[in-house]
Amino acid sequence: MPYVDRQNRICGFLDIEENENSGKFLRRYFILDTREDNLVWYMDNPQNLPSGSPPVGAIKLTYISKVSDATKLRPKAEFCFVMNAGMRKYFLQANDQQDLVEWVNVLNKAIKITVPKQSDLLCQPDNPNRQVENPGGKKQVSYRTEIVGGVPIITPTQKEELNECGEGGDRNYLKRSQSHLPYFTAKPPPDNAVIKAGYCVKQGAVMKNWKRRYFQLDENTIGYFKSEQEKEPLRIIPLKEVHKVQECKQSDIMMRDNLFEIVTTSRTFYVQADSPEDMHSWIKAISGAIVAQRGPGRSAASVCV
Repeated sequence: MPYVDRQNRICGFLDIEENENSGKFLRRYFILDTREDNLVWYMDNPQNLPSGSPPVGAIKLTYISKVSDATKLRPKAEFCFVMNAGMRKYFLQANDQQDLVEWVNVLNKAIKITVPKQSDLLCQPDNPNRQVENPGGKKQVSYRTEIVGGVPIITPTQKEELNECGEGGDRNYLKRSQSHLPYFTAKPPPDNAVIKAGYCVKQGAVMKNWKRRYFQLDENTIGYFKSEQEKEPLRIIPLKEVHKVQECKQSDIMMRDNLFEIVTTSRTFYVQADSPEDMHSWIKAISGAIVAQRGPGRSAASVCV
């Protein structure tokens, strides 16, 4: 579901057909910023990317005329909606029907309250490349402005170095095939039924960097894998070692939205979900599994504080 981040922007994951009529949808993290009058999308949540990583796409809200359900236009694309921007149609896929409705509503509300500025209506064909200023002293990023169907589209001219702080083989984790939805996509172990599974971001024990991992909860353990396709987990946390699971009280200090913690005998695991709903779903599922394992005498409140 789209959610409001600490900067009061609407954020969330969607799949977008970046190349028109290609039929290929790619997983992207969207930020709707009405104060800056734009919609931008990144390879992943910028909190998980190297500092200063540029967006892979952006469009001014003033150029979006209408956002609507597109399930009839693209019957093979599940939970699909379309943004009309001049002569170009952007097709996007939500995670479910509720996600679709909420994104359509927030986008239509954003474009209704946006007043077009005179400067936004002027094109500059003689200056296709421009530098984006960065007052924080970070590396400047070059952008290219293209006119597609009569609409100026802003894209970075430099390739995003996604793997600076991650593994080189994880570039495909953002595709819909490895989405955090639906939950029951992983192959369950033969003896334990999978209760919940999906992608989250966790903090490393030594380097303290954040990496996207595929988590899987069963009746006795929480395991996390490098990707959904991996058969062997990177680590297994026995539920009997988990003292409590709760929303992280240090989320503001860590500058992380949707952060929860799994407190065990030897370590506290910090895990970031993709939305507030997903975070609370994980907390509820893990605490419920612990209660079920330890018997009816243990209440969920004693696990989830």
